[in-house]
Amino acid sequence: MSADRSFSESENRMLEQLPHFSLKALVSGDFTLDFEKYVSDQFVFRDFWIGAKTDTDRLMGKKMSNGIYLGTNGYLIQDVIPPAEEDLKEKIEAIHAFDQATPDMQKYVMLAPTAAALYKDKLPKYTIIGDQEAYLKKVQQWLHPNIRVIDVFPSLYAERDQPIFYKTDHHWTTQGAYVAYLELCRQMGLTPQNQEEFNIQQVTDEFYGSLYSKSGFRHVQSDRLELYLPKDQERYTVTYVDEEKTTDSLYAMAQLQRKDKYAVFLNGNHARIHIKTANPSGRKLLVVKDSYANSFIPFLLKHFSEIDVVDLRYYEEDLASFANEQGIQDMLLLYNANTFFEDPSIKNVTE
Repeated sequence: MSADRSFSESENRMLEQLPHFSLKALVSGDFTLDFEKYVSDQFVFRDFWIGAKTDTDRLMGKKMSNGIYLGTNGYLIQDVIPPAEEDLKEKIEAIHAFDQATPDMQKYVMLAPTAAALYKDKLPKYTIIGDQEAYLKKVQQWLHPNIRVIDVFPSLYAERDQPIFYKTDHHWTTQGAYVAYLELCRQMGLTPQNQEEFNIQQVTDEFYGSLYSKSGFRHVQSDRLELYLPKDQERYTVTYVDEEKTTDSLYAMAQLQRKDKYAVFLNGNHARIHIKTANPSGRKLLVVKDSYANSFIPFLLKHFSEIDVVDLRYYEEDLASFANEQGIQDMLLLYNANTFFEDPSIKNVTE
């Protein structure tokens, strides 16, 4: 906690409930053992304890908590864990098997770098972190040439002085997603929508994201969250297939009143979402994704008649059979690098 901060009366009462709490124990490290046990038992006070411990660590010069670095300019930056080569090869093999099972569908792969790769200069001094860009290049080299890789690293890096990543959350911002969308259009031969075609609406400036919650770093500025709303209103329907719910909006505005405000996009993650647009082309797109795609998908509505969105962490059907039965022409596999390296469900793409 900052030097000028004192515990409130309610916080003091909480501290009294923790056995052996003292400044001596706090500095010696004995407090940490009690702290971890107490937090696991008393989830109601979890945020308080994480924040209190992280504040203490900051006073002692520590700038990493739960795999999150406290960077300059208020950036919270998630560590990069090097992927195991054998595991990475198994994921590539699964993608190749899916490609063979769906020969009539063009495949595109977009693996988005995270803030750790783009903002190395904002990390604490002497930080050693995995070379995420090198791992992404390795994936690109291992994928068959007929699977087109959409390399968005150069485009995002060129815009790194703009707010393309949240400071308290691991996702790219809507502006960052738009930058990646422009690169996808270039690779797919699509005519992109200009930024002037959108009403860019800030819907909250009180967004504290996943890195804020996980790290416990509390004295940072909240993020702004924006929606890119087309000036030319689009007609579409969004069906959450497993939930059997249909809506006419990509945005769940009620989520802005909750902790996970990023869930305003597509109401969070779901096994499969089907989007029917007014585009008359008949072109169908399959998006296999993590949550980075949630703020990206709204930009795609102009270009496709139907979009099926699948999250393999929840989807249990045979995806290749589904794609073939539906006559889907294009597939976009969109993940952030950390999720692609760490999430085993990607191997389920052929199951």
